[in-house]
Amino acid sequence: MLNLEFILTVTAFIFIALAANRIGQLGTYLHFPLITGYLLAGAVAGPFILDMISFEAVEQLRFVDELSLAVIAFAAGSELRINELRRRFRSIAWIAAGQLIVTYILGALALFLLADFTPFMQEMDTHTRVAVSLLGGAILVARSPSSAIAIMNELRAKGPFTKTVLSVTVVKDVIVIVVFAITVSVADTILTGLGFNLGTLLLLVAELSLAVVIGVVLGRLLHHVLSFHFDERVKIALMLLLGFMMFFFSETVRELSHDHLPFEVLFEPLLICMVAGFVVVNFSPHQAEFIRMLEEVGPFIFVLFFTLTGASLALDTLLVIWPVTLALFAVRLGAVALGSFGGGVIAGDPMLHNRLSWMAYITQAGVGLGLAKEVADEFPEFGVEFATLMIAVIVINQLVGPPFFKFAVRRVGEARVKATPAPDDIRDVLILGVDHQSMALARQLQAHNWQVIVADTDRSHIERLEAEDVVERHIPEISYATLSELMTNATDAVVAMLGDDDENYKALQLAYEHFGVPRRIVRVNNVANAGRFKALNALVVNPSSAMVHLLDQSVRAPQSVEMLLHRDPEHEIVQITVRDKDIHGLHLREVRLPSDVLVLAITRDGHSIVPHGYTTLHLDDEVTLLGHPKSLDEVTLRLGF
Repeated sequence: MLNLEFILTVTAFIFIALAANRIGQLGTYLHFPLITGYLLAGAVAGPFILDMISFEAVEQLRFVDELSLAVIAFAAGSELRINELRRRFRSIAWIAAGQLIVTYILGALALFLLADFTPFMQEMDTHTRVAVSLLGGAILVARSPSSAIAIMNELRAKGPFTKTVLSVTVVKDVIVIVVFAITVSVADTILTGLGFNLGTLLLLVAELSLAVVIGVVLGRLLHHVLSFHFDERVKIALMLLLGFMMFFFSETVRELSHDHLPFEVLFEPLLICMVAGFVVVNFSPHQAEFIRMLEEVGPFIFVLFFTLTGASLALDTLLVIWPVTLALFAVRLGAVALGSFGGGVIAGDPMLHNRLSWMAYITQAGVGLGLAKEVADEFPEFGVEFATLMIAVIVINQLVGPPFFKFAVRRVGEARVKATPAPDDIRDVLILGVDHQSMALARQLQAHNWQVIVADTDRSHIERLEAEDVVERHIPEISYATLSELMTNATDAVVAMLGDDDENYKALQLAYEHFGVPRRIVRVNNVANAGRFKALNALVVNPSSAMVHLLDQSVRAPQSVEMLLHRDPEHEIVQITVRDKDIHGLHLREVRLPSDVLVLAITRDGHSIVPHGYTTLHLDDEVTLLGHPKSLDEVTLRLGF
């Protein structure tokens, strides 16, 4: 009966987690982090509101916490890569140390002083308040590498400031787990009344040392698992099993030592798993596969973890501790600012960076939430209420942090966002590189009423293929100054066909950042460079593979190839941009397209939409059409260009 009840509980929770996943995705449209949606869904489904996840179910699902915490710790360890930290070691070390020391001390002190205003701490004696405050100080140190990476990718940020921020964030998440392991042992010693002496200190050192050794052994086990020629899903299952076993092992050792020894032995499982992740990434040839496995299993695990965390929140406590929550948030903000500024000044970083760096370290997420849940599990007498307080602070940091970080990155000039285009009714393109293919492309585009300029940095290329029907320009170099003479914010496309991929990349980057050119195409010379261009959202054409794909398409869909090669005079495929304001907000069925024109796809904000009659058209939509050339010209005049 118990087994059936457990199966039903797990099944019901999975369905709730699926709903939470959808709620989290919907929340992103309102610019809320995914984690906030998961927590909200879990809280609503939890015992205080809908009671779909009862108190008993939360306890039964504790294994989900332990699996998730193992993945979080593996990921934290995998982010610490020795080779990437050496170049900026001085700045990283001083800023991380400054934030750690100041945030830990001020956070713990603030929580201790706020004890009389915190309901679950009011009846505690001084020793217990000290233990709780130390645990809170450790959690307030945590940062969120995933949030930092997401913002850097969004802004395409690159430079010394963002490199230092990411490195400090990664180092802090590793350090905080070590500090947390020490703090848990100290708190356990205080709460069990053993007192501090030489024996206690030796026990603490022994616990940490053995945890590191066990972590190294676990890392080697993971290395062997990764070396097996198994299906990757089997490897993921074994990785999760090994992580879960560390929590089981830690709990078993703690219980046995409590029953049979005059002291408790606590091997912090988060520290063990973090060391294992560090060992795999830095000392195993399978680091790429390990990281890929974490990336694949992470989203699924995190939905489960944060949904369960939301269900575990003591909402009755949350309603009365919000003033304490805001006070801790303010104290952490000040501590991060003080620690960042002090560490940066000692390291000799630029003063502008020192004044703004605190804005980059506000956000908290996975590790902080994981540590809060770990306290709830290890100290059940106050853990749930404590975790609720810490999670409330983390959620505020998660909401407030990203806008501040974006402001700082833009202020130091390391944001490489797309410039705002200023479209007009003229279709124009700049082709860089003069050769037979580029000249043929220019003539073909001109035949479709595009205004074309072809330019090259090599004057001999222009002289060899000089033609009266194509506008050709020589430019001495690829720079903003030279390109600004050839394009504006109204330019619709840039095609990079130079013989040097570095020059092609520089040209497309300038087109993206300074002119906002919407269509960026490159004929890549070395396929190994394709990833750089894709990061610019450029369309990459690899000549060697393009022919193979064309032949493949000729076999499987010959009619489409006829249209692409312009051998079918009755049909053509074009993509136009909606510019007519009168079209904005209309359904496709209301536009009344010619009967021989078919809408194949709509691209909006980088996302493809499969259209139907009730699909709404927006300004700047990219609409792909199939039809007779004359009809397509008519539609182009009606919609935009």
